Amino acid sequence: MKLSELFNPNEFAARHLSFGDEAALLEALGEKSMDDFVGNTVPQSIRMPSELDLPEALTEADALAKLKGIAAKNVINKSYIGLGYYPTRVPNVILRNVLENPGWYTAYTPYQAEIAQGRLEALLNFQQVCIDLTGFPVAG
Repeated sequence: MKLSELFNPNEFAARHLSFGDEAALLEALGEKSMDDFVGNTVPQSIRMPSELDLPEALTEADALAKLKGIAAKNVINKSYIGLGYYPTRVPNVILRNVLENPGWYTAYTPYQAEIAQGRLEALLNFQQVCIDLTGFPVAG
């Protein structure tokens, strides 16, 4: 047996799963084979009655070459729909009331309790420093 028969570098799954991975997964799941696993997990009512009529699988390199061939047929035309940014002067009233107003782009508003949270934390830290310096059990 040749090494190339054991490992095909063009096969996607072979590059990402070692030889014992599938067996270890099946053993952990208590299944004998992938067919048994699928049979126990996929309901019969949604399974395909027969195999799909698909062309032969391509290697990754062949698939990329085919996709490049398809993409090469694309024609890039100039767009006339006004894309892009044009230097303009936005009036201050629009800047202030629309662009600089977070209510237009987020539902979040800072509540008074959140604003005061920083002040409360600073007060707590100051009280803790006073307790540490004086040795008193509390500080006000």
